[in-house]
Amino acid sequence: MTIKYLVMDVDGTLTDGKIYMGIEGEIFKAFDIKDGCGIHNILIPSGIVPVILTGRTSPILENRCRELGISEVYQGVEVKIETLDRILTKNKCGYHNVAYIGDDINDLSCMELIKNAGGMIGCPVDAAKQVREMADFISSRAGGNGAVREFIEWILELQK
Repeated sequence: MTIKYLVMDVDGTLTDGKIYMGIEGEIFKAFDIKDGCGIHNILIPSGIVPVILTGRTSPILENRCRELGISEVYQGVEVKIETLDRILTKNKCGYHNVAYIGDDINDLSCMELIKNAGGMIGCPVDAAKQVREMADFISSRAGGNGAVREFIEWILELQK
Protein backbone atom coordinates (compact mmCIF):
# COMPACT_ATOMS: atom_id res chain seq x y z
CA MET A 1 0.00 0.00 0.00
CA THR A 2 1.34 3.40 -0.98
CA ILE A 3 -0.13 6.48 0.64
CA LYS A 4 0.24 9.55 -1.58
CA TYR A 5 -2.16 11.93 0.19
CA LEU A 6 -2.97 12.72 3.79
CA VAL A 7 -6.37 14.41 3.86
CA MET A 8 -7.06 16.34 7.05
CA ASP A 9 -10.17 17.87 8.52
CA VAL A 10 -9.47 21.02 10.53
CA ASP A 11 -11.89 21.85 13.36
CA GLY A 12 -11.70 19.06 15.91
CA THR A 13 -8.73 17.43 14.18
CA LEU A 14 -6.00 20.04 13.66
CA THR A 15 -7.69 22.21 16.30
CA ASP A 16 -9.51 21.43 19.53
CA GLY A 17 -12.83 22.03 17.78
CA LYS A 18 -13.65 25.23 19.62
CA ILE A 19 -14.57 28.24 17.51
CA TYR A 20 -13.65 31.54 19.12
CA MET A 21 -16.03 34.18 17.76
CA GLY A 22 -16.20 37.93 18.19
CA ILE A 23 -18.45 40.54 16.61
CA GLU A 24 -16.42 40.45 13.40
CA GLY A 25 -16.37 36.64 13.20
CA GLU A 26 -13.72 34.08 14.07
CA ILE A 27 -11.00 35.57 16.26
CA PHE A 28 -8.46 32.75 16.49
CA LYS A 29 -7.76 29.04 16.21
CA ALA A 30 -5.18 27.12 18.21
CA PHE A 31 -2.94 24.68 16.34
CA ASP A 32 -0.53 22.21 17.94
CA ILE A 33 3.14 22.78 17.06
CA LYS A 34 3.75 19.00 16.97
CA ASP A 35 1.12 18.57 14.25
CA GLY A 36 2.73 21.41 12.29
CA CYS A 37 6.21 19.93 12.62
CA GLY A 38 4.89 16.52 11.62
CA ILE A 39 3.32 17.94 8.47
CA HIS A 40 6.16 20.29 7.47
CA ASN A 41 9.23 18.33 8.59
CA ILE A 42 8.12 14.69 8.33
CA LEU A 43 5.12 14.23 6.02
CA ILE A 44 6.06 16.54 3.14
CA PRO A 45 9.72 15.35 2.96
CA SER A 46 8.44 11.75 2.87
CA GLY A 47 6.63 12.52 -0.40
CA ILE A 48 3.07 12.42 0.96
CA VAL A 49 0.98 15.43 -0.07
CA PRO A 50 -0.98 17.10 2.74
CA VAL A 51 -4.54 18.10 1.80
CA ILE A 52 -6.88 20.24 3.88
CA LEU A 53 -10.57 19.51 3.38
CA THR A 54 -12.88 21.51 5.64
CA GLY A 55 -16.44 22.73 5.78
CA ARG A 56 -15.58 26.11 7.28
CA THR A 57 -13.69 28.98 5.67
CA SER A 58 -11.01 30.79 7.65
CA PRO A 59 -8.22 33.24 6.77
CA ILE A 60 -6.49 31.97 9.91
CA LEU A 61 -6.29 28.52 8.34
CA GLU A 62 -4.90 29.99 5.11
CA ASN A 63 -2.08 31.60 7.10
CA ARG A 64 -1.26 28.37 8.94
CA CYS A 65 -1.23 26.36 5.71
CA ARG A 66 1.12 28.87 4.10
CA GLU A 67 3.51 28.50 7.08
CA LEU A 68 3.47 24.72 6.77
CA GLY A 69 3.77 24.53 2.98
CA ILE A 70 0.31 23.06 2.42
CA SER A 71 -0.87 24.15 -1.02
CA GLU A 72 -3.85 21.79 -1.39
CA VAL A 73 -6.38 23.68 0.75
CA TYR A 74 -10.13 23.28 0.17
CA GLN A 75 -12.35 25.38 2.46
CA GLY A 76 -16.10 25.86 2.59
CA VAL A 77 -16.65 22.32 1.31
CA GLU A 78 -20.19 21.11 1.95
CA VAL A 79 -19.84 17.66 0.36
CA LYS A 80 -16.29 16.52 1.03
CA ILE A 81 -16.45 13.40 -1.13
CA GLU A 82 -17.05 15.47 -4.29
CA THR A 83 -13.90 17.52 -3.69
CA LEU A 84 -11.87 14.42 -2.85
CA ASP A 85 -13.07 12.76 -6.06
CA ARG A 86 -11.89 15.77 -8.10
CA ILE A 87 -8.46 15.74 -6.42
CA LEU A 88 -7.94 12.04 -7.04
CA THR A 89 -9.23 12.13 -10.63
CA LYS A 90 -7.00 15.10 -11.47
CA ASN A 91 -3.96 13.28 -10.08
CA LYS A 92 -4.90 9.81 -11.37
CA CYS A 93 -4.92 8.25 -7.91
CA GLY A 94 -7.36 6.01 -6.09
CA TYR A 95 -8.86 5.95 -2.62
CA HIS A 96 -6.33 3.26 -1.69
CA ASN A 97 -3.61 5.95 -1.97
CA VAL A 98 -5.27 8.12 0.70
CA ALA A 99 -4.97 8.40 4.45
CA TYR A 100 -7.70 10.51 6.05
CA ILE A 101 -7.96 11.95 9.54
CA GLY A 102 -11.15 13.53 10.81
CA ASP A 103 -13.33 13.70 13.87
CA ASP A 104 -17.01 13.95 13.04
CA ILE A 105 -19.88 12.59 10.96
CA ASN A 106 -19.24 14.94 8.02
CA ASP A 107 -16.01 12.98 7.46
CA LEU A 108 -17.68 9.57 7.28
CA SER A 109 -18.55 9.54 3.55
CA CYS A 110 -14.88 10.02 2.62
CA MET A 111 -13.69 7.65 5.32
CA GLU A 112 -15.95 4.83 4.22
CA LEU A 113 -14.81 4.92 0.58
CA ILE A 114 -11.16 5.19 1.57
CA LYS A 115 -11.38 2.35 4.09
CA ASN A 116 -13.24 0.07 1.65
CA ALA A 117 -10.57 0.72 -1.00
CA GLY A 118 -7.72 -0.15 1.38
CA GLY A 119 -6.64 3.35 2.41
CA MET A 120 -6.05 4.38 6.03
CA ILE A 121 -8.40 6.12 8.44
CA GLY A 122 -7.34 7.94 11.59
CA CYS A 123 -9.03 10.07 14.21
CA PRO A 124 -8.34 11.87 17.48
CA VAL A 125 -9.31 10.08 20.68
CA ASP A 126 -12.19 12.53 21.19
CA ALA A 127 -13.74 11.93 17.74
CA ALA A 128 -17.42 11.05 17.37
CA LYS A 129 -18.28 7.42 18.15
CA GLN A 130 -19.10 6.58 14.52
CA VAL A 131 -15.70 7.90 13.41
CA ARG A 132 -13.83 5.94 16.09
CA GLU A 133 -15.64 2.79 14.96
CA MET A 134 -14.50 3.41 11.35
CA ALA A 135 -10.88 4.25 12.22
CA ASP A 136 -7.85 2.04 11.66
CA PHE A 137 -5.92 4.31 14.02
CA ILE A 138 -7.24 6.16 17.06
CA SER A 139 -4.71 8.62 18.42
CA SER A 140 -4.03 8.73 22.13
CA ARG A 141 -4.39 12.51 21.78
CA ALA A 142 -7.39 14.78 21.35
CA GLY A 143 -7.92 16.95 18.29
CA GLY A 144 -5.62 19.97 18.25
CA ASN A 145 -3.20 18.26 20.64
CA GLY A 146 -0.89 16.24 18.40
CA ALA A 147 -3.33 13.64 17.03
CA VAL A 148 -2.31 14.39 13.44
CA ARG A 149 1.39 13.99 14.28
CA GLU A 150 0.73 10.57 15.81
CA PHE A 151 -1.19 9.51 12.71
CA ILE A 152 1.63 10.69 10.44
CA GLU A 153 4.18 8.69 12.42
CA TRP A 154 1.91 5.61 12.34
CA ILE A 155 1.43 5.85 8.55
CA LEU A 156 5.15 6.19 7.89
CA GLU A 157 5.96 3.29 10.20
CA LEU A 158 3.49 1.06 8.30
CA GLN A 159 4.95 2.08 4.94
CA LYS A 160 8.50 1.07 5.89
